Amino acid sequence: MALALPRGDEKRRTVERMFDRIAPRYDRLNSLISMGAHGHWKRLAVAALELVPDATVIDLACGTGDLAAEARKYTERVVGVDFSAGMLAEAQRRDACRVLVRADAARLPLADSSADALVCGFALRNFVALDEVFAECARILRPGGRLAFIEVDRPDNAFVRACFGLYFGRLVPVLGGLLSDRYAYAYLPSSVDYLPEQEALTTMLTDVGFHGVGKRQLLAGTAQLLTATRGRVE
Repeated sequence: MALALPRGDEKRRTVERMFDRIAPRYDRLNSLISMGAHGHWKRLAVAALELVPDATVIDLACGTGDLAAEARKYTERVVGVDFSAGMLAEAQRRDACRVLVRADAARLPLADSSADALVCGFALRNFVALDEVFAECARILRPGGRLAFIEVDRPDNAFVRACFGLYFGRLVPVLGGLLSDRYAYAYLPSSVDYLPEQEALTTMLTDVGFHGVGKRQLLAGTAQLLTATRGRVE
């Protein structure tokens, strides 16, 4: 049975406490749940940014910093942002990037047009107000700057959708409960309900100044890579 999902400030508090709890085992569980595929997906996301040397990259909701670490293969100017102190501690422990900032994604302490690219992994479901987060992404990215979001998805194929529902909705909560945190890994599949449909996501991004919004389906549509480019600042 799906959880009753929190909303508003309750969601913000719940998600922060949840990620603080699961931070020490987060990477290990991610690898297990995705059967190792998440590493490949994150390499695809960073490659989609089309980084040049000395580009400034923001890893939004950076977690333990695996996307930041991937971006450092291209540039040292990587900033990890997260509001979970536990996740930032793990990112610092692994030396994911030189600059880590604790902040709300809807209120980033970064200057206008200060970044060349932004990447975010599996966090759209955890933000309280996606429109505000997208507006902040647009504000801090320079014109022509790229963004890439990785997120879970709803498979189009009925058979794949049924299999994924069984795995993601039934088995993942059991594995997570045994190896980490029961609530967190019951929240994980339930939180897909927070995600707007593709058309709504595209509209939200274009409304704040992005163009060329694209979607690449991953692993038979169980995950997705969203990309877009920041338009000219009016």
